Amino acid sequence: MTPQPLVIRPDIRLAMLGMVDGNGHPYSWSAIINGGYDSEALAKCPYAAIRDYLAKQPKETLGIPGVKVTHVWTDDPADAPQVAKCSLIPNVVSNATDVIGQVDAVLVAADKGHEHVERCRPFVEAGIPVFVDKPLADNLPDLRVFMRWVAEGRPLMSSSCMRYAKEFMPYRISTHDLGELRFVSITTPKTWERYGLHALEAIYPILGPGFVSVRNTGSFNRNVVHLKHRSGVDCVVVANRDMYGASGVLTLCGTAGTATARFSDAYVAFKTQIEAFVGYLRTGVRPFPFEETRELMQLVIGGILSRDRGGREVPVDELE
Repeated sequence: MTPQPLVIRPDIRLAMLGMVDGNGHPYSWSAIINGGYDSEALAKCPYAAIRDYLAKQPKETLGIPGVKVTHVWTDDPADAPQVAKCSLIPNVVSNATDVIGQVDAVLVAADKGHEHVERCRPFVEAGIPVFVDKPLADNLPDLRVFMRWVAEGRPLMSSSCMRYAKEFMPYRISTHDLGELRFVSITTPKTWERYGLHALEAIYPILGPGFVSVRNTGSFNRNVVHLKHRSGVDCVVVANRDMYGASGVLTLCGTAGTATARFSDAYVAFKTQIEAFVGYLRTGVRPFPFEETRELMQLVIGGILSRDRGGREVPVDELE
């Protein structure tokens, strides 16, 4: 069957829904989409990194043609007017479901995987396309709900911006100069539950599908995760709660050479990520198969289960 656009209107209306502790995506994603921000309100944004990278961008690079965030809802009602003023959103709603019938798609901008099924359910059941912040799910029952929805043809998508990091793009294209890869590592701050996927999705497009097992020998605050890939590559992901000085440090080691790269341009990664979702809305064609998201969620879940089981190796095929 030929894919069909998910949104027929030339001008796509989006709702930005949810905001949780430590995650300022409603500010940044909305400003990126809407093509600007209120400078005075941005100065009051509680996320320094967002203030910094938005202010650094030439104004003409902001905006996605034919797309606007027209509605916003946040978990704390006091946050929504601030986000709306900063990121030029005309409508604040009292309940997330108030946007049904008013928008063409929604972005669930909260990164606690165990909340995502219930945050998404009203919109999935209403047939509204949904983009879900990473990680899609952090437990098997919820992952199975999302798998069922996708199998039913429900339009939803989830990813980490790290999939689109320009610093890692050369190695997505080719690692030929490195010979056969033998070892890959990457680092991230914050928790495995919320930020492990950032690290995993950075390396996944380089190695491709086929992870075999996960073993987390760390703790909740200091995760050290060993993943085995069917190609023979060993991967180590370190997610340390306060390791902000090493966000997205990638190392690739092969039989003929090594390479390192560090993620630094969040703006480009976020904008490209959002553009990928908009492309999905306009064409009905996913930018990458949902099976990749499923496998990535299995790795996140496997890392949690392994840690909870005292560092036991968890085969991915146990996580179906």
